[in-house]
Amino acid sequence: MKTGFIGAGTTGTALAVRFSEKGWPVVGAYSRTSSSADKLARLLPTCRAYHTLQELADVAEMVFITTPDDVIAQVCSEVHWHKGQSVLHCSGAHSVDILEPARKLGANVGSFHPLQTFADVDQAMANLPTSTFGLEAEEPLLSTLKELASLLDGNWVELKPGDKVLYHVAAVFACNYLVTLVRLALDLWKGFGVSSREATGCLLPLLRGTLNNIDSIGLPNCLTGPVARGDLGTIDRHLNALRAKNPSLLTVYKELGLQTIPIALAKGKINEQKAEEMKALLFWERK
Repeated sequence: MKTGFIGAGTTGTALAVRFSEKGWPVVGAYSRTSSSADKLARLLPTCRAYHTLQELADVAEMVFITTPDDVIAQVCSEVHWHKGQSVLHCSGAHSVDILEPARKLGANVGSFHPLQTFADVDQAMANLPTSTFGLEAEEPLLSTLKELASLLDGNWVELKPGDKVLYHVAAVFACNYLVTLVRLALDLWKGFGVSSREATGCLLPLLRGTLNNIDSIGLPNCLTGPVARGDLGTIDRHLNALRAKNPSLLTVYKELGLQTIPIALAKGKINEQKAEEMKALLFWERK
């Protein structure tokens, strides 16, 4: 199926290159910044840069809209799609509803979202294999999207329109807010004179070990630390230290602690009484 990309940024470039490497025909690219489309076209032997949305849409049987989320609907509405054409976006938060103008013109519409973090093109291409893809479409397009996910050596999960926002929120917790938590940890290390660069090197083995435990042992058994042990004394010392040195982090610490207590209970290393004692300590701190 001849495929084109509207949007030649990180996601579009990474997908186009990987598809082409796997033998999937990528025939065209369009970008509002023409140099971006030209750059992508130079990477692929079968790809040509087009200067208008319609020109690209007219030559491609399948079109990926890989623009920023806020302009997907606008881009979709500016093209005269034809019956039987497949139109997709790669947004994690939006459902296929924003492609309604294409559906009304007879196109098949869907969503193909790589559940992965893309900081730059090279890193995106490296991370695509083994990734999970969030798919939203009706048959026969759904089967084609499953084929594409497999072609990229990935997995897939089928989503309904009402699932997309929670699916994306989960990704934000697992990815974006992990970055935030690491930054908070680095800020604490600055408090005893260690630079962010050095602290990062020290914490990365801990982060990797945590991810390895999640993978090999799974939840809830991978949980360690004072909440997992029911160590009230340590938690109290943490709270006192934050109150004295970093009071802005108290809210984050206590809320995460409260969310961790049910995991500790499920692990079976603390009882209900100890859980209630920890809740009381953290709730008191929240007032």
